[in-house]
Amino acid sequence: MRLISGIFCLALFACFLSFNACKETPFQQGKILYENFCANCHMDDGSGLEGLIPPLAQADYYRDHVIESACLIRYGMEGPLEVNGRTYNQPMPGTDKLTEFEITNILNYINEAWYDDLPYVKLEDVRAMLKSCKED
Repeated sequence: MRLISGIFCLALFACFLSFNACKETPFQQGKILYENFCANCHMDDGSGLEGLIPPLAQADYYRDHVIESACLIRYGMEGPLEVNGRTYNQPMPGTDKLTEFEITNILNYINEAWYDDLPYVKLEDVRAMLKSCKED
């Protein structure tokens, strides 16, 4: 009986630790992917590179184009882009190394890190958007 009680306590403690870990670091994979694929240009804090690379944190363009941003991550873009009243014209390289799931995690990390009111991004929406922008 003591063994069962000990195992139960250990299992309960493990659940508590894993719950707290998830609570403290939501979208951990998205954060790691952001740091590896995005932060070099958009900075760790999402502030961008003054005058060259647009911010992601509190950016009107991102707020208005969350799902469409999946296409920018995958395929990149060229040409001018206005963000928060400033025009940026640096080409953004895309990366086909990221899966739909990973792109979704990056978007959710950005939403959670720098926005209070953006909804959770669904994998199905990212998948549909990537298919749509690929066909364009």
